[in-house]
Amino acid sequence: MKSKDLFAYCLTKPGAIEDYPFGPDVVVIKVAAKIFALLARRNGQDNLSLKCDPSYSEILRQQYPSITPGYHLNKRHWNTLIIDGSIPEREIRELIDHSYELVYKSLPRRMKAGYQGDW
Repeated sequence: MKSKDLFAYCLTKPGAIEDYPFGPDVVVIKVAAKIFALLARRNGQDNLSLKCDPSYSEILRQQYPSITPGYHLNKRHWNTLIIDGSIPEREIRELIDHSYELVYKSLPRRMKAGYQGDW
């Protein structure tokens, strides 16, 4: 899976927008001003950072060497995936969904209501 496909998939989420608060080299994808994904290139590799349940993070990091604690993020709640083909596309999409859902469910009710028409 290519990073442009990951980017496009992230933007299919209700209310998802792209932003560049860290400069042009890091694409930040948010819902209601809360980040759920970051795409960047580091050391010649595309990287995708996603929010993740802490207990699930540990399992993923043991299962895939290309999933590491979040780069420049809270290591307990974020994972960085090196997009090198070693993680199945279906798994990456599920992790994007998981990240989005964690952020979405933390939104205030009034904000959630604004995106429910997009489902």
